[in-house]
Amino acid sequence: MSARRLFGTDGVRGLANGELLIPELAVALSASAARVLAERDRSRRPIAVVGRDPRASGEMLEAAVVAGLTSAGADAVRVGVLPTPAVAFLVGDLGADLGVMISASHNPMPDNGIKLFAAGGHKLPDSVESAVEDGLGAAAERPTGAAIGRVRDLADAVDRYRDHLLAVTPAPLAGLRVVVDCAHGAASTVAPGTYRRAGADVVALHAEPDGLNINDGVGSTHLGPLREAVRAHGADLGIAHDGDADRCLAVDATGAEVDGDQIMAVLAVAMRESGELADDTLVATVMSNLGLHLAMREAGITVRTTAVGDRYVLEELREGGFSLGGEQSGHVVMPRYSTTGDGLLTALRLMARMAATGRSLADLAAIVTPLPQVLQNVRVADKAAVAGSAAVREAVEKAEVELGGSGRVLLRPSGTEQLVRVMVEAPTAEQARATAGRLAEIVAAAR
Repeated sequence: MSARRLFGTDGVRGLANGELLIPELAVALSASAARVLAERDRSRRPIAVVGRDPRASGEMLEAAVVAGLTSAGADAVRVGVLPTPAVAFLVGDLGADLGVMISASHNPMPDNGIKLFAAGGHKLPDSVESAVEDGLGAAAERPTGAAIGRVRDLADAVDRYRDHLLAVTPAPLAGLRVVVDCAHGAASTVAPGTYRRAGADVVALHAEPDGLNINDGVGSTHLGPLREAVRAHGADLGIAHDGDADRCLAVDATGAEVDGDQIMAVLAVAMRESGELADDTLVATVMSNLGLHLAMREAGITVRTTAVGDRYVLEELREGGFSLGGEQSGHVVMPRYSTTGDGLLTALRLMARMAATGRSLADLAAIVTPLPQVLQNVRVADKAAVAGSAAVREAVEKAEVELGGSGRVLLRPSGTEQLVRVMVEAPTAEQARATAGRLAEIVAAAR
């Protein structure tokens, strides 16, 4: 197992109990992580926080992770079904040495994943992930007797996380009616109650996980049911979370989508007005629409661009001391309040802006006028072959010449699946669709 690159852009992910993501790997990976992340302080027994989303395979993998941690001499604190950002928060809140989140985020139910957090709730840098992988096949001393790790459950895990969220919400949400789509995922345990406690009138949607229905036609990747519910209930907005609730998308009162770019723009302007936006700078990835850049320039806000992946946004935020960043997909990070993308925090801050200004979400989001953008996921046998294809390179260059300065092309391999994402922005939707379609065909044919 140590001979291959296990970690993608968001931990280790794959078909649960399939070729890769099996209990044996979960045991070995968590044991190696405990040894690597706790080796700095050998004066006490290391502590690891373990959480999961509600998919059925999480029960199996949680048992394996706990076994691996305790076999390496770490105490495991189980927090049950909670969002990924809640696990990250609890790592810091408890002063733990590491955290393990078992989730495949927005992926379908048969998949699962393992995400690791270091002390303080921070995602691991590449060098530490490599050290964890290297440790999978290494001989290690096994504790025995009283040195074996112990296991306990944290009964107030939800309350700790909810209290933290409410403490950093800048305005009460009284007067707002919101429909929240929990994707039958981890948000189900905490999002509806938290929004109610903040003062909103809440309609909970898809908040009945059974272990098998997570992300099944619902949540942030399937906004249709949320749109219908918002209109049916006369709500002011709808909030959509993914399976582990580290992202947030929204729809306005008419059912129109408000994506991560628009959410970041609304929050950036609000934070600039309150003096919270460090260096008047927003951090976004190359996937963000050109419309965001134009809107922020008009508002006097600088946009710094990173590679795709919230880990790269986080790195830029930490290195530059910036206070807001995120992705078009709805991962939004505010380092003062969270060490990772937090869909509930994002939703609370967005709704607080609406409540404080008395403006509708449609009005606030109108600050960004997105260029037509088309994103096609092309399933391929070999992502490396696509990256090295002369035909693909020539097609991209030709498309860029055709678009000139009024659009752009981006090809990006998925970090978790055998996909290449083809993104095209153009002056018209028709041109974007046509260009993306041509490129997708050439990508699919690459060998």
